[in-house]
Amino acid sequence: MSSLTLRARQHARSDKERKPRPARDRYDRREALAGYLFIAPWIVGFLIFTAGAMIYSLVISFSDYNLATNRAQPVGFANYALLFEDPKVGLALANTLFYAVMAVPLEIVVALALAMLLHRLSRGAGFFRTIYYLPKMTPAVATGAVFFLLLNGNSGAINQFLRIFGIEGPQWLIDPAWVKPSIVLMTLWTVGGTMVIFLAALKNVPAELYEVASLDGAGPVRRFFAITLPMISGAVFFNVIVLSIAAFQVFDQAYVLFWRDQSNASPDAALFYAIYLFQQAFRQFDFGFAAAMAWLLFVIIMAITLIQVKIGNRFVYYEADR
Repeated sequence: MSSLTLRARQHARSDKERKPRPARDRYDRREALAGYLFIAPWIVGFLIFTAGAMIYSLVISFSDYNLATNRAQPVGFANYALLFEDPKVGLALANTLFYAVMAVPLEIVVALALAMLLHRLSRGAGFFRTIYYLPKMTPAVATGAVFFLLLNGNSGAINQFLRIFGIEGPQWLIDPAWVKPSIVLMTLWTVGGTMVIFLAALKNVPAELYEVASLDGAGPVRRFFAITLPMISGAVFFNVIVLSIAAFQVFDQAYVLFWRDQSNASPDAALFYAIYLFQQAFRQFDFGFAAAMAWLLFVIIMAITLIQVKIGNRFVYYEADR
């Protein structure tokens, strides 16, 4: 084939590709429009119920807004100044931080241990995966009612089990030193979601890496720290961030165990930040102060997340880095 004929064919092909361009542009625009129409309900819902609510809460955080009188009076930064004057805000923040430091590492360890056990199962893995994930689907009120019976200091099943070995169990729901550990135990009951993420990450670790390490004489502990942990570091990083955010918003577990029945005096050790915010908003009807509390919590969570991202990126292994 001569170069002239080849050049002519290439020119004709380029003309064919050039001609339908307007039709292709119209098709692309119609396709993009269809995509936006499909996600329009989510966009509208986000703008109204999330972004709109956040902006409105920021506005009323600078006012004295009382739902009982339905009046909003601008007070400037008075609500934010009150955050540093109210001793219960500091107590609630300290309790929440203590709970987060205790709960997040334990959730990671327990969920990873369960995921590794399920990863080794060849038969019945689906059944056990379902069993371990079911508590995640259980309503918080039902879980709280069960743990209220389990953690009863006098007749609870946990303390009765400890008495078999001659151990006198603590007053989980009364002793301030054991209040937060009791809530952590209740939280560990629902690590199924975290476990599933770890299990998916473990299944993506190449088996040949373990084979090579075994040939080099690496034991199980060395293989875990040299292969497993680096390969699933992305999942660990994700779970740490998600669990940290959830820990700073802990509400259901503490409310069901300690604050549902107002006839009983609830210990200050169970006063978490989200519970105090709820009390200010829906019992004192001081929505201005509650909105200021919410924005303070937002800033704290954002700062902690940014620190975790800054530090975590140094230790996370990404597939694209190979």
